[in-house]
Parts: sequence; structure tokens; C-alpha cells
Amino acid sequence: MDPLPIVLPTVPPPTRRPSLPLLAAAMPVVSGFVLWAITGSLFALCFAALGPLMMLASLADAARGRRRERRRNADEAEEGWSRAESELARLHGEELQRLRSRHPDAASALLESPLRGAPADVNTLVTVGAGDGVSVVRSTGGEGERARSFQERSRVIADAPVRVPLGTGICLRGPRRLADAGARALVIQLCLRFAPAQLVLVGESLEEHGFAELPHASGGHSGMRVGVGAAGDRRPAADCLIWVVDSEGEVPDGITTVIDLEDPRRATLRTPEGSSELAVECLSRDQLQAVARHRLETGGGGASLPTTLAFPDLDQHPSPSGLPAAIGRALDEDVVIDLVEDGPHAIVTGTTGTGKSELLVTWVTAIASVHGPDRVNFVLADFKGGTAFEPLRQLPHVVAVVTDLDEHGARRGVSSLTAELRRREGRLAAAGVRDIRDADMPRLVIVVDEFAALLHEHPDLGAVFTDIAARGRALGMHLVLGTQRASGVIRDALAANCPLRLSLRVADAADSRVMIGTTAAAELPGGADGRGLAMVRRPQDQQPRALRIARTGAKDLAGVAARWADAAPPRSPWLPPLAELLPLTELQAAEGGTGEGEALWGRADDPAAQAQPAFRVRIGQDRGIAVIGAAGSGKTTALRVLEEQIPDATRIPTDPEAMWDAVTELAAGGAPPSRLVVCDDIDARLAELPAEYAQQLVQHWERILRSNPGTTFAISASRPSGPAGRLLEFLPTRALLRTGSRVEHLAAGGETSGFDPHRPPGRARVGESEVQIAWTDPRGSATGDPAVPEWAPTSALSGLVTPAPAAMTERLRAAHPQCDVRIVAASTGSAAAQGAQSSGPVVLVGDAESWQREWSLGQRVRAEGDLLVRAERPGDLRQLTGIREVAPYCRPHEGRAWLVRGGEQPLRVVLPWAVQRAVPQPGLGRSDAGPSDGGPSDAGSRPATTVSRSATASSRRERRVQGQ
Repeated sequence: MDPLPIVLPTVPPPTRRPSLPLLAAAMPVVSGFVLWAITGSLFALCFAALGPLMMLASLADAARGRRRERRRNADEAEEGWSRAESELARLHGEELQRLRSRHPDAASALLESPLRGAPADVNTLVTVGAGDGVSVVRSTGGEGERARSFQERSRVIADAPVRVPLGTGICLRGPRRLADAGARALVIQLCLRFAPAQLVLVGESLEEHGFAELPHASGGHSGMRVGVGAAGDRRPAADCLIWVVDSEGEVPDGITTVIDLEDPRRATLRTPEGSSELAVECLSRDQLQAVARHRLETGGGGASLPTTLAFPDLDQHPSPSGLPAAIGRALDEDVVIDLVEDGPHAIVTGTTGTGKSELLVTWVTAIASVHGPDRVNFVLADFKGGTAFEPLRQLPHVVAVVTDLDEHGARRGVSSLTAELRRREGRLAAAGVRDIRDADMPRLVIVVDEFAALLHEHPDLGAVFTDIAARGRALGMHLVLGTQRASGVIRDALAANCPLRLSLRVADAADSRVMIGTTAAAELPGGADGRGLAMVRRPQDQQPRALRIARTGAKDLAGVAARWADAAPPRSPWLPPLAELLPLTELQAAEGGTGEGEALWGRADDPAAQAQPAFRVRIGQDRGIAVIGAAGSGKTTALRVLEEQIPDATRIPTDPEAMWDAVTELAAGGAPPSRLVVCDDIDARLAELPAEYAQQLVQHWERILRSNPGTTFAISASRPSGPAGRLLEFLPTRALLRTGSRVEHLAAGGETSGFDPHRPPGRARVGESEVQIAWTDPRGSATGDPAVPEWAPTSALSGLVTPAPAAMTERLRAAHPQCDVRIVAASTGSAAAQGAQSSGPVVLVGDAESWQREWSLGQRVRAEGDLLVRAERPGDLRQLTGIREVAPYCRPHEGRAWLVRGGEQPLRVVLPWAVQRAVPQPGLGRSDAGPSDGGPSDAGSRPATTVSRSATASSRRERRVQGQ
């Protein structure tokens, strides 16, 4: 990025001369004359003289202030110009340093070995000297000639590298010795920048010029051919030329870059774009020989970074104490880094597409190729899609491959790594040693790709990694953190414990300096040629070292995995997630049964202890469990798992009538409940009941939960709200399954981050633990339908309260022809008396109003026989019998009725003949339905598509009666 422009000081505005204080000077004069006129004293005229004196003093003081302001403005402007000059010198110096680093001449290449990336071609730029160049520095502000001069100077950088394309050819023309010295400097520059495999020197006078000692002149290479020669030599077959001619010599054809030399500091460069002045670098023959002998030969000049490198080309050697790994090749040898000796932790940086993931894969493979799972284990974390480390899963050393974590997964990671620290500390303490070198324990290497993404999603993990970095050396835990940039991502406390640094190409020079101390990583070539080029710096290195990273293929990984195929599987510090399906039979087989009074319920996830123990319920000791979850979340199975293991468990039926009877019996204390009482979907069961029954049932449940301390209650619900919520509060243990929405999850006591709409069935949050509840096959549907007795007239006198007496009378007569069925009317009393002479039982049928008018008759029927009240009219029961307690619940529209005998409590009975049957229309098929009485429809029967006209009319009459 271009630097910010330099702000020049502004020209101070000229100071204005103040106006004469005429009015202030005139006032004393006028006042003096007025006093003289009044008093006649000549001393008053002396007062008038003060006016001119004050005016003169004011003018003198203003002049002195203007001079002081001009001096201050001048000093400030000069100070500003001084700062601007210093800033210009600094920016030009930094820019010149960058230019010389990117485009080195021979001297710069000797001071710092340039990186050998892409091979030379005709477009390669060669530094032919130093001259004025266009600077990126700009300035703003200021006025006048000085500002214009500064702006012009800021646009020009002196002694900048002057570059020309190598393919156009270069001709040096001038005194022969001077031209030869300049040619040597150009040739040695190219030889330092490019390896012999990338550039070849050709020409018949290489020996004469001293170039034959260079390895680039040995031939046999296929790189770019640079012809070197002088006037009179035969022109070689080359891709480009560096030619020397005398001052008056002719430039060879095809060369469009000519340098006319007068002396080393004064030369003229001519190209098709124009001419410019420059200073040319020169090199003597002795200097050339010294460079060839001490730099190019002994310093690796004969080698280069390979353009490609495969993993089998590297030699791996194990170490009894460290973890050495050859990951690439430098100029002259393989590069071996030891995470133990050079670490204990490392940082790897590189922008997208530079090969950072390939480097990490090669590093892991290199360590695993010579060190078994008993020596080293790997935890691999990939936060850029989950595919970078997928090939490494086949290595037996890899104990966990972690991809992008959700909130729950992040918490598991924090707990797992913290637990591993504590476990290793305990192992070392138990062995009485302070370092893992003296303990029989494998090292654990945690490799993270895209560490910045990990910290962005889960900041809590940053503190865990910092803790591992601080204590990991002695415990044998090592970090390899990959990120696109280190500055602003890796904190100082963490970076201080990561002395081993590897950097591929980075976008900013500042990031390169943070990583390896120089800008070399920012100057690595981009594109396909730069992929896999890296800089490595160990703590003992004075300068970073360039290398080519080896590529690891699928065959290489398969070979490493096959070598350790018979090794015992290592222990994983990062437990896998709980299984989404846990059969109860497998859980019982794994745990070897249960103790007395226990039931296996599932398996818990305890990463803090690096374990997944079985979750058990102490039947009879645990007060109760509330299971909350939406439909399909597994709450019914959770109850069935407990019920299957307790033979004498009590299941509350799902049928409303049977449920009412069971709960009422338990609340009455007639029989003590078993050790386990199970009730499924209690909120749905309560919703099926009328309000008064639901309220009464809740009171029964509260009495049951309070008075049975030796019983474990397992109750499920979809929502812990309303009356069901009151009951669930009695149960100390709450298992929260998947809920229908985040609001329901929070209402059930869950955390905001814990809501997951894709939570698998049976996965519950119990306290602080994540539990996968076991699964078992349904053993059949236990609905618990009650055996409701059918009523038949056995007493001499019976009564039926129904809203449709006429229709019900006909049904009753058809069902019981031996009975004398009568409608309660005004003459009911005499009819009842005559009924005593009847040969069969008398059944009186009437609506509530008729029975209320014949109150004494109703009491007689209740005392001597059976009084029946249809279940659809609970108000009639209270009105005619005076019973205020809630009668047994009856399903409406299914022929249910309450039977009252004397002072006894109402009983539930069924009147089969009172159930409405659908009447088929002729031509629609047969039906077993009988004639309709126009009463309430049977909820348990399927209504016919059409009904007869008479049935419809009868239905209308009954609705009118019920409305009354």
C-alpha cells in the first residue's frame, strides 16, 4: 500500500497593521479642554496631552507584537518543514530498501540471498544500475516555490534500481575494461538470482571473461540460455545477449538496450522509451572469482529450490527424544524441523492458495512415518470446511479430526483439552517425574488449520490454547497453529511460546516481519509457481531459510498407515460425540447389568473427565424425573426404557377414564404405588379433560407426589407450562429433549445456546450433562381402556335422566322388552304406583326439568333402585342428586352414564343402546347401525356420509332440547 501523503506546513498569513486608536486618543483631549474651560486651570491642558501619548504607545506596542508573531510563525513553519524533510527521507529510504530487496543488484544479492522461485525468461527484469525513479511518496498542502520544489523532490527517488527486460538484450559500450566490469556485475547478479537449472551461460569467450568458473557455465542444463560475449566474438545461439563493445563499436542487431559508460558513476541508458542517466555497478575479475568460490559453490550456488518435490524424495530419520520431520528441501539439503527441540509449538502462516494445508498434511505424515502411535498422537482441527485433514484419518496416530464446531462442540473441546492437561499432570506426578521424556506416555500434537476462524467463533478456546502453550513442553502437548496472518490473531502470550515459525506467502510485509523477522515471506512469488514455497525460522536461526514443501499423495499416506496397521489404537483425549442411537441391549451388555434398585437410562457425555459413563436412575431413591420434549423427540421411549427394567412399574394409562381411575386410586391411598410410576404426555392428558376434571386431577397428582417419598416418578410433557408445569416442579431431575421452538426451550429451563432444532431423538440435557437416552422396541400399546360395566335393569324401579326422553324411550324398550318403560310426566306419581303391579321392572325416562318437577319420585327411585344420568350432562347430576364431588370421568358421546344408588358415590356405566349409530342412505351399502335417537353422536364411531331425513329431524329436536 502507498504511504499516506506528507502534509506540508501552510504559509502563515501576514500580520495586519492595527488601525489608529483615534477615538481613544481624542477622549483625553476633549476631556482636558472641558476641564480647562470649567476650572480655568492650565493643568487641565496637561491632561489633554495624554491622548496623543497613549496613541503613540499603543502603536509601538502593536508593532512589537507583530514582530513577535512573525518570528513565531516563521519558527513553526520551519519546524514543520523540518518534519516534512525527515518524513520524506524516511519514506524514500524505506521505499528504496523495498525496491532493492525486490530487484537486487549484485551487491544486494550478496548481502541477502534472493529467493529462487520461477525460472528466468525473456520478461525477467535485470537491474542495470541506479538512477532517479518515480516514487510513490506524495505531499499535500503548502504554498509557494518551496512547496512546489518539495513536491517535485518527493516524486523522485534517487539511486533507485533501474530495470530492463532481459529478453531485449543488453549492450555495454565504453572503455573495454569498464564495460567488462559492468558485464561481470550483470552476469553475477543473474547467477545469484537463478540456479544453474534455471539459467545457463553460453559463449566462446566465457573463459576470457572469467565466467567459466561459474556453475551456470557448465552446460547440460535446460534453463534459459544467456549469451555473453564481446565485439569480434561469434554470436552464440541464446535466448538473450549481454554484449560488450568499444566506445565506437556497433551495437549488435536485436539488442535494444544500450549502456554508454564514461565512468562507473556516470553512464547513459538508451532504450526505445528514451534516455536516462544512471550509475553502473562494476565488478573486477578477482571479485568475480571470490564470489564464484565462496558464495556460489560453498554457499549453495550450485543448487536451487526444486520446482516440484514429492514426499518419498525426503529422507526421514526417527529420534528417541524428539519429533524430527523432513518437510521440504532448501537450496542444498532437506529441511528437518523438530517440534520438540525447535518448538515446543509452531505457527504456520500463508494466504489462501499458498499451500498451507498441504504443509500441515506433509508435516503430520512426516512425523507419523517414523514415530509410532505409542510415541505421538494427533488431534486435527479444521475450520475451513472440514476437508483439509480428511486424508489423514487413516493414520492410526490420529485420535480425533474436529471440523467446524457448534457451541456445544466448542464446550466439549474446552473441557476435553483441559482434562487432558490435568490427566497428564497427574500421570507425571504419579510417576515422580517432571518431564514427559521420563514417562511412558505419547506426545500429543494439536494441529489447527484456520486458527483465526476458531477464535472468532469460540473465543473461550483462546485461553485454553494459551494455557497449553505455557505448560505443554513438560506435558508433551504441542501446538501447530495455521492461520492466514499472525498479527492481530495470535496473542502475544501465545506467540511467545511458539518460537518455531513457518510462513508461506503473506500479503503484508508487516505480517512477514512479525513471523520471521524479515519481509521475505511477503516477497515470495504468487500464483502456481509460488505454491509450496515457504520460509522457516527456528529459534537458533539468524535468518529465515527458504524451502520447497513436499507434496504428500494418497499412496504416501496409505504406506504410512500400513506400516503402523498392527499398532494398538491410542487413547483419544477428544471423545467422539454420543451415538444418536443407543439400543438398551447394547448398553446393558457394555455395562454388565445394574445394581439393586438401579435402572440404566442412557450414556452421559463427560468431556471434563474424558469419559462417557452410563447414566443410571436409582429407582425408589431418586425422587422423580421430568422429561420435556416435542413430539418425536423420544420422551415416550425414555419412559419405556425405565419401565422395561422395572417389572412392577406402574404406568398411568393414556385413556382418560382409565387415567382418572388410576390417579384417583393412588391419591386415595387404597394401595401403595410401586417403586416406579410412569406417566406419558401429562400435559396432553390434562388438555383432554374438562377444566374441572383437569383441576381435580392436578390436585390428586400433587397429593400423590407429596405422600410417596419411596417412589420414583417419571413424567413426560411437551411443555412445562400451565397445570402440568406445577406438577413437574415437584420432580428434582429434569431431562430436556428437543423442543418445538427456542421460546419453549427457554421456558423449560434450557440455555439460549443449547437450542438445536436438529437435535437427535433421545438426546437430553440433564443438569450439566449431555445424555443420550437408550432406545428399546415398543412392547405393544398399553392404552389401559377400562372395563366399564354395562347397565341392565335389575331393580323394580329405575330412572334415566336424558335430554331426549322420547327417542331414548324407544331405544330402551327395544333393548329391554321385558321392562315397562315410561316417560316422566305430570301423572308420573300414579304411573309409578301402578308400576308396582307390573310384571317387569319399571324404567322412568325424563329430562332434568321433568325429574325436578317430580322431585319425590326421583328420590324414591334413587332410594329403591338405580338412577342413571347421561355423562354429557354433568350439571344434571349435581342438580338432581346434590352431589358436589366430581364424579368419575366419562368419555362423552360414547353411551356413558353415572349410576347413583342411595347415598353411594356415582359409578360409571355404559348404555350400549344409547350410542347413536349412523344410518346409511339406501344404495350406499350395508351398515350395522340402528335407528338414530337424535341424541349426541358417538365419538368412537365413524359417522356415515349421509343420514336419512327422519334422523336429521330427530337430531334437530334433540339439539333444541339440549339447548333448553
